[in-house]
Amino acid sequence: MSGPATPEGWLETVVVPRTSDIGGFEVRRALPSVRKRMVGPFVFLDQMGPAVLKAGHGIDVRPHPHIGLATVTYLFDGEILHRDSLGTVLPIRPGEVNWMTAGRGIAHSERSAAGERGRDRLLSGIQSWVALPHTHEETDPGFVHLGADELPVVEGEGKRLRVVAGEAYGVRAPTPLLWDTLYVDVVMDAGARLPVDCVTEERALYIADGTVTIFGDRFEAGRLLVLRPGEPATVEAETDARLILLGGAVMDGPRHIWWNFVSSSQDRIEQAKADWKAGKFDTVPGETEFIPLPEK
Repeated sequence: MSGPATPEGWLETVVVPRTSDIGGFEVRRALPSVRKRMVGPFVFLDQMGPAVLKAGHGIDVRPHPHIGLATVTYLFDGEILHRDSLGTVLPIRPGEVNWMTAGRGIAHSERSAAGERGRDRLLSGIQSWVALPHTHEETDPGFVHLGADELPVVEGEGKRLRVVAGEAYGVRAPTPLLWDTLYVDVVMDAGARLPVDCVTEERALYIADGTVTIFGDRFEAGRLLVLRPGEPATVEAETDARLILLGGAVMDGPRHIWWNFVSSSQDRIEQAKADWKAGKFDTVPGETEFIPLPEK
């Protein structure tokens, strides 16, 4: 980034994600951060890759639990096979969304399918969590998959926008929501401009690829730009770029996060720890090995 990044005007803060390497696969974590814990209901945001998975290798995230949130998986490239304790077995591909509501408790795994492992392939995308409102933290778990052709797309003037959740740019996604939520995948050609209005209470832009300018400030890939509430902004793509516009209404109170558990109650998280350690979560059909509870 070059140029001023001050709290005045349109910009509230800039989050530089923490980067980690998990076996040659790079992950950038933008939320939660010491600079910003939540944006609307979003309490967790990871960019996966891009990475080339070599033939014979793949993603193997063993079954693990969640409570009090919905996991949102959205891919730019590649494929991941989802399995969960509801009995769901389904691949997710680019432009589709997996929206898994954990509620009172769910377990799932994420792997590369056997048929995908025989060749080199690219994998990249966004993993995020949205907190559930107090009234639904203990709701029954559920899973929704929407194909790329089910999510509305707005094209023109050098940009292509797929609305993954909520309402934006004159269209609404069919994704079922429990809280006011905004999620838009934005692909821009160099020179294209994207207006971002201030109807949504909290908004942020995650730059997944490319370089953009906003009111003269220049930002490169791997930055989460948290917009000041009530202030519109216009993004101009300096290069071909890809962004995620996300946000929603201010959440109904803070959330505790420990490992894969999210809750408004620390006691509820302690209970979830004990339940996973005691094997009280439902099992994932077809899976025999599970991720143990961390020691800390």
